[in-house]
Amino acid sequence: MERRKVGILGATGTVGQRFIQLLHAHPWFEIAWLAASERSAGKRYADACHWKLDTPLPARIGDMVLQPNTPATQTGEVPSIIFAALDADVARDLEPQFVEVGCAVISNSSAFRMTRDVPLVVPEVNADHLELIATQASYGSAKGGYLVTNPNCSAIGLVLALKPLEQRFGIESLFVSTMQAVSGAGYPGVPSLDILGNVVPFIKNEEEKMQEEVGKLLGRYTGAGPDAHIDPLPATVSAHCNRVAVIEGHTECVSIKLRQPATADEILAAWREFQPLQAHHLPSAPEQPVIYTDAADRPQPRLDVNAGHGMSTTVGRLRPCSLLHWKFVLLSHNTLRGAAGAAVLNAEVLAKLGKLPGTVRHTQTGSGVQVSA
Repeated sequence: MERRKVGILGATGTVGQRFIQLLHAHPWFEIAWLAASERSAGKRYADACHWKLDTPLPARIGDMVLQPNTPATQTGEVPSIIFAALDADVARDLEPQFVEVGCAVISNSSAFRMTRDVPLVVPEVNADHLELIATQASYGSAKGGYLVTNPNCSAIGLVLALKPLEQRFGIESLFVSTMQAVSGAGYPGVPSLDILGNVVPFIKNEEEKMQEEVGKLLGRYTGAGPDAHIDPLPATVSAHCNRVAVIEGHTECVSIKLRQPATADEILAAWREFQPLQAHHLPSAPEQPVIYTDAADRPQPRLDVNAGHGMSTTVGRLRPCSLLHWKFVLLSHNTLRGAAGAAVLNAEVLAKLGKLPGTVRHTQTGSGVQVSA
């Protein structure tokens, strides 16, 4: 497959850095454009970015000049595939601008996740929801832009573990309590005096996001044409979200009530046999999306967060629940699987489906931006 040129919005932030780490040597995509806020635009990436990852900043990326973060200010060639790593308030304004000029915007932001015609996707769970892009007005225009989102970092690990159970047994209700890493708050994140030796039992809007997004992710694509939509999973979800002094990896304690009885062996088999993307050979897809560990004291962030190159959910401690039916613990990498890696995998699926556009060229005119593919 020919490498496609891509751009990154919000390139200097925590998730933007993860995008660079995952994409700079990607076999299908080539980073050709980086954008940031006004205070960084015009600078070399290496001069504007405080690189925080444990792999070196690629020299080619460090030498790239950061561009302004709106298409109206562009005078050169902008890739028509954009990975967006923006805060929600900024994304609400900027992402539609890139869609309108013909870009496929693959977003990590929460701004449009629950919008009716915007796919909220974890490919192993609901790749069929990508068909919603055909209902977006911009997609039906000559320009063909569209928006696809990935979920909240804590919802992604959860729905990977839930999908095989929902398929086989149905889900009536679930209770989840999270212990979320500080990297989920971005950089510099939570002040050290607030988090060291402490647990913060509040993350703004996190519980609401989990409860809403799980329903959409596990919901059913229905209807056709402009009437296509997602019927949410008819299950009750209750979430408690906590910030803990862990760098990477969200741990979640889950209790679940199934619609049909299931034994422990049947649940373990559902997780083990869950490999919906295996035949598609996607570069970022883990061979085993859900990995079960028998160890009594696992999963642990220090030991298990990089399972499946950071793209798998690790599950352990399956046991009966005296309140519901079953309970277990899961762990997922919040900035790989839960953020940049999720968006990259969405782009790989879109490429396989033939839904990624070519290159969009922007030129300044007196009346605004002109676009040609």
